[in-house]
Amino acid sequence: MSIRAVIVIFLAAVCGLSAAWGMSHIRASTNGAVEAETATVVVATAPLSKGQMITEGDVEARQWPKDAVCEGVLQDADIAVKRVAVVPILPGEPVFDAKLAPEGAGRGLASLIPRGMRAYTIQASKAASSVGGFVLPGNKVDILLTLRGRNDDQTGGGSTITLLQAIEVLAVDQQLDAPAENKNDPRQLHSVTLLVTPEQVAVLDLGQSSGALTLSLRNTDDLNETTTRPATLSDFRRQQKKSSVTSAANVQQLMQDAGHVEEPPAVRIITLRGDQRGEVEVDPRAQRGN
Repeated sequence: MSIRAVIVIFLAAVCGLSAAWGMSHIRASTNGAVEAETATVVVATAPLSKGQMITEGDVEARQWPKDAVCEGVLQDADIAVKRVAVVPILPGEPVFDAKLAPEGAGRGLASLIPRGMRAYTIQASKAASSVGGFVLPGNKVDILLTLRGRNDDQTGGGSTITLLQAIEVLAVDQQLDAPAENKNDPRQLHSVTLLVTPEQVAVLDLGQSSGALTLSLRNTDDLNETTTRPATLSDFRRQQKKSSVTSAANVQQLMQDAGHVEEPPAVRIITLRGDQRGEVEVDPRAQRGN
């Protein structure tokens, strides 16, 4: 056998061994991936809206890679049944215990109220539509109170104060979830339900019976309270008067500046009447006045 033939056979053997080793490595890797550890996770099989009570057909248990299972996710579907979703849950989304109301909390709006808190509804279309229908469930709002007074009191006939700040909106009318277009029709809004403390309930009730409540929308991440002074009609009139005086003074100054011209000097005219010589001084300003 020639040396060339021996070399060809040797190279073929090396390639075959390499291929065999590669295939065995791939099989081992594949088997390892198939045999990766899994864990049971409860997922939603249908869209769950805020305030909806979960039934047996709404959730099911599935196997998930154990490394991908987050803390707090439910692993037993029976634990989720007959509990209420406190936030919307999409199909295929893992169901976390924190997304469900406590067992026995009931259904609907009552199940969404944390212990120690209250829901209070402002029955006023003006309050619901004060920001053009953009107040949605889950938003944070400030609540303003407008009071009427007498023209001779300190307010000058009325005032507006910031009653409460950074209050969560639980529902708008009967809607617990925001509409798909993220906007309500202001003409169809009649009430806003707020999440407040028992003390704030008393404040809102007194304010609603004494004046008009309106809402001011704020960023959901902005929870800082600001110091605001009441706005009164007296302050408004003083500011308006001050602005009017300033504007009038500015206009007068502008008119003076625009109309200012150098006045011509007086004209002296020499007159001769016979052998009598005289002088006459003519004032142009007097002539213009005549």
